[in-house]
Amino acid sequence: MNRKKKINAALKSAQKRANAKLHTSNKPRYVSKAERALLAEKEAADQATDEQQLTE
Repeated sequence: MNRKKKINAALKSAQKRANAKLHTSNKPRYVSKAERALLAEKEAADQATDEQQLTE
């Protein structure tokens, strides 16, 4: 009985690992506060250049 239990446990754990690889997280990637600030600066600069091009 113990041998069967060990074999079943090994197979079950292998199946769990395989299932875990299939399911990826839907959570968005973490963006640090510094990166958010850089992106905001870049976006503001892009908008400023767009406005200058429109006025010319």
